[in-house]
Amino acid sequence: MNMMKTNVLSCAAVAMIAGIFAPEANANTVKVTMTAMENEVVINNNGDKYPAWTFDGAIPGKVVRVTEGDEVDFTLINPASNKNAHSMDFHAAEVHVLEEFAPVKPGESKHFVFKAKRAGAYMYHCGASAMVEHIARGMYGLIIVDPKKFTKDFPKADREYVLIQSQLFPAGTSVADLLENKGWTNALINGKPFNYDPVHDPKASGTILHAKPGERVRIFYVNANINMPIAAHPIAGIWDRVYANGSPKNVLYDMQTYGLPVASAAAMDIVSPADKATANAIVDHTMSAALRGAITVLINSDDAPADAGKGDNILPR
Repeated sequence: MNMMKTNVLSCAAVAMIAGIFAPEANANTVKVTMTAMENEVVINNNGDKYPAWTFDGAIPGKVVRVTEGDEVDFTLINPASNKNAHSMDFHAAEVHVLEEFAPVKPGESKHFVFKAKRAGAYMYHCGASAMVEHIARGMYGLIIVDPKKFTKDFPKADREYVLIQSQLFPAGTSVADLLENKGWTNALINGKPFNYDPVHDPKASGTILHAKPGERVRIFYVNANINMPIAAHPIAGIWDRVYANGSPKNVLYDMQTYGLPVASAAAMDIVSPADKATANAIVDHTMSAALRGAITVLINSDDAPADAGKGDNILPR
């Protein structure tokens, strides 16, 4: 009898130890490679070009999406043709700032791995000196860490869109002026003022965000400004739920406006009336930003394209 008890306890101990050291269920390794590029980009709906610093040639960089518990296997390439050192700072990573986030000289690359431990929406950006210049010139983006499970409090959305707001400073603006927030001319949404707002800029070519009436639309809103907070408000609507930092643990209900500090992100849900077509204007209610480009139009109609706000279409280009 005592021997039987001992065997049972031994098996339980082995199982417990195995559970401690076993790989996390359903965890994956997600390989991500980005190339730092010093290149011109189209910066407005007029087709004007800007000498930007970018990840993979575009402002903003691509959306990285993983699941809580995944490992991110990251490589940053800095081509020899570049003139500046660049780096990667993932706000979702808990690492050594002087090692993984160290600057990469032209002609070199940097590889590191981190575990995405906490669900949420996190900015990423270049952290090389002077950081303010690298961010202002376009080196930023979003990494989404989805929770392992969607729940009643954090349901899966019908459609999702990424809106990354930043400031446009004239080419050649000094670091001293950037630090003092001097000279910025426009608010950019995903790289252009009024990017999805043909109401205020007819040259936006009719680009808007689409959904069907009654759908839950989740906006991942990122503040990539270098100095200014954002007051995110859906005109003609109310945020049904706001998830601070995009975390399922941080839920607020029935919000008219939500404040985003610099270098932060949130997931904000809007649900339109199900019985009729409507429209919303998602704005930074800071008027100096809204009227310089931080307005996005969301149309809720029965003929919304089936693929809008899904898959690779969450960051409209």
